Amino acid sequence: MRRAVCPGSFDPITNGHLDIISRASRLYDEVYVAVMINKAKKGLFEVDERLDLIRQVTAEYGNVRVEAFHGLLVDFCKQRDIPAIVKGLRAVSDFDYELQMAQMNNGLSGVETLFVPTNPTYSFLSSSLVKEVATWGGDVSHLVPPVVLEALNKRLRKD
Repeated sequence: MRRAVCPGSFDPITNGHLDIISRASRLYDEVYVAVMINKAKKGLFEVDERLDLIRQVTAEYGNVRVEAFHGLLVDFCKQRDIPAIVKGLRAVSDFDYELQMAQMNNGLSGVETLFVPTNPTYSFLSSSLVKEVATWGGDVSHLVPPVVLEALNKRLRKD
């Protein structure tokens, strides 16, 4: 069985993330979406909320599993016999950083990294940008799945 992982913080998951996960799900028999736990960082959504949102928006794929992890991604991969990491690249600046991580991961464990160019529609998109625009009342409905938009609006509502 061919397995891969799409790692990230997904705070929140965007249509750009979903595009990469969807494309990976067509290339691999099983795709893990690994949500990083970083106790030092306070996200907008708790890890359990992110897991739930991702499960909802990936349910249609059937071969996507969603799990949280902390520590090294290569350890997550070893524990699940995952030989490949799938990463979306938005720009050349992403490549510089991601290449270093890919080489380190391969050196540590032999796990390969597959770089997937982002759909041009989402080339500017990041979770941070979505949160910032939504915080100031901007329309992000075209940038996130409807269930995520609902969660964002609820979280950021100023009562």
